[in-house]
This record gives sequence, C-alpha cells and structure tokens, in this order.
Amino acid sequence: MLEVDNIHVNYGRLQALRGVSITAQEGEVVCLVGPNGAGKSTTLAAIAGGVTPLTGRIALQGRSLGGLPPEVIARLGVSLVPEGRHVFGTLSVAENLRIGTFQRRDRAAVAADFERILENFPRLRERLQQPAGRLSGGEQQMLVIGRALMTRPRLVMVDEPSLGLAPKIVDQVYDILLTLRRSGDITLLINEQSSERVLKFADRIYVMRGGRIHLHDRAANLQDGKAIMQAYFGFAEHAAAPSTAKVTTTAADIDTAIKRAAE
Repeated sequence: MLEVDNIHVNYGRLQALRGVSITAQEGEVVCLVGPNGAGKSTTLAAIAGGVTPLTGRIALQGRSLGGLPPEVIARLGVSLVPEGRHVFGTLSVAENLRIGTFQRRDRAAVAADFERILENFPRLRERLQQPAGRLSGGEQQMLVIGRALMTRPRLVMVDEPSLGLAPKIVDQVYDILLTLRRSGDITLLINEQSSERVLKFADRIYVMRGGRIHLHDRAANLQDGKAIMQAYFGFAEHAAAPSTAKVTTTAADIDTAIKRAAE
C-alpha cells in the first residue's frame, strides 16, 4: 500500500533522513521506534507532504506522491495525527471533528461517520459542546484521532500517541486504534518510543537512529527485545553499551534504559 523508497531529506545543511525505505501493507500496524532526533517525525512529514525529499520515491497504492501538496495527499487517503495534539482550542469538540469533513460532499456518510467516532470515543460525546482547549490531554488525543478518521483515510499516521499521557489513557487510545483497524480498511503507521507497546501491538517494526533505518523485522521475531536495544543504541557498533543502558531481554527494561539514556 505505502512504499517509501530511499528518501533523503535535509534541513539546510542538516541531513535529517539518509536513504530511508519503509513499506506498509494494507491493514498492517507498522511502528517506527528510535530516540529523539532519529528522523521519525520527518519521515511522517515527508509522506504527508509537509517536507519534500531531495531524492527517493514515496507512493500510495502505486501512485507517486512526489511533488503533491499536503491537501492533495490528504484527499488521496493519508491522514497525519501530529505530535502535540493540535486541537482548535476555542472551537467545540463537535466543530473540531467536523473540520475533518470540509472536503467531503457525502453528507449522509459524514453523519454516519460522526456517530461512529462518538461510539468509539464516548468521552467526546459527553463533551461535544465544550471548547476543545478544556479537554484533558488524553481527551485531546482522542479528538485529533477522531478528526483524522472523519476524513475516511486509508493510511493513518500517528506521531507519538503516548507523549505526556498516563499509561492507562495510552492503552485506551491504542485499543481504539486497533479496534478501528480491525473494523475497516485502515493501515496504521505509528511513531512511538515505548518498545513495550510496539512489541504488543505492531505487525512490523522499524528502528531508526541518525536518520537511517538500523533494523526492520516482524514484531513476532523481536520479542526478546535484544535486537531493538542494539539498533536503538548502536551496541553492535561499539565495544560496550552506554553506561546508562543495560542490554536486557524484556521490553519493559528496554523502555527503562531509553528513559535513563534521555536523562
């Protein structure tokens, strides 16, 4: 469905992406994992048309996205939920959701989709007329995901869905995403730092560091966590692991090492 082939992206003299290649088959959950500055958000932005690769190719269901503006890419079925939960704070929850439908003309289907979103996010139904800026962080994350789904996308890209949220809320968000994936033709590409959740929910995993892909495999083949740890910190390229991290065999310990290394 999605093909990202050998793309390079620069910000001025800074090389943000160096030959990144990613694929996502229809209905898959594909996760990008890596430290801050690895290039994960830039990869999603390149797919959505927010930044233009210097070289390489991006295609959706065989159609090249190169040179297309973000609004055209969105109409083709690509929806990006950016990091930071960008809601329109003074608009109501209902108005925020309907922003995602401004290009649609199928009003009956829009009404049906609106009701379906509220069924999946009952907290939003309770707050439909409240200003979005008054929602909690978890509720705002639900709102921006719901707004993205109102466009009827084929590919939903979510940038750091767990950022700043309590673990219980993050689990709810992931449960809803997976329920929607199972009930429709939605492919998920998720930028995530939690290896524990990635190993639990993803079909395939890419580990990025320094603008490159250092590991790609099915999640089922990475359950011991060691390969992810090596790719994340680059252990295989050094005689010893950083003193802030310990090579372990559980996803929870990987997350602990990542947090310690970021301190």
